[in-house]
Amino acid sequence: MRIALFLCFALAASAQERQEEPIETKNPRTSAADIEAGKRTFRSHCAPCHGYNGEGGIGPNLAAGRFYHGATDADLYKNISNGIPGTEMPGIFYNGERVWQLVAFVRSLHPVEERPAGDPARGAALFDSSGCARCHRVNGVGGSLGPDLSEVGGSRSVAYLRESITAPDASVAPRYWVASFDDSSGEKVRGFVMNQDTWTIQVLDMNSRLRSYPKSSIYGLTIDKHSAMPSYKDQLSTEQLNDLVAYLWSLRPKPVKAEQAK
Repeated sequence: MRIALFLCFALAASAQERQEEPIETKNPRTSAADIEAGKRTFRSHCAPCHGYNGEGGIGPNLAAGRFYHGATDADLYKNISNGIPGTEMPGIFYNGERVWQLVAFVRSLHPVEERPAGDPARGAALFDSSGCARCHRVNGVGGSLGPDLSEVGGSRSVAYLRESITAPDASVAPRYWVASFDDSSGEKVRGFVMNQDTWTIQVLDMNSRLRSYPKSSIYGLTIDKHSAMPSYKDQLSTEQLNDLVAYLWSLRPKPVKAEQAK
């Protein structure tokens, strides 16, 4: 019993020490050895979401050097340590030195992509005519069932954009898993799983209505982890695919004006 209490106290003290560790303005661990250590940690723990070289996947492209939740070294340290509320980014329970090494590796990444082949204007027209806008919103226009693509070109690599069009099942975030069941009246319900616990499930149905159901009142619940988006691999020519990728790549955050940055 004493040993267990001691271990609990030690773990709590360790966690408190990490939380209270002062975060410096600039990263103190930026040597080549630190960057290499950060790379090893990144590739073993972060690459499944952010890509092997930080090029983006389920998570944003980190190689572009644009960060949406603070761009200082201290911001990156905080985001890695604590996670980012409202996103799928979890906190990582590492000591300060290892987190700083991760920051150093992320800082070492540089964008290597050139503008993709294709015509963004033709891609924009194809985006509308092929039905993409029914599910995806761009700058406030379009549907809400799929991800908002207003700034997708700034956070996803060209390879990921192409894959998302031709092989959407390659990576499907839990937010886009689809639940199917019958409710207590016999109505067949199908929608994206927004949240669920032991007693209830909340879904965004295919008419963009947010609905909540007690699990005791539904029947035949199944959850499909495949993408609700069809593959366009055999529906687009090479030129059309290039145009659509070029359009999505062009959707980027607007530059911050000097007076806003102050």
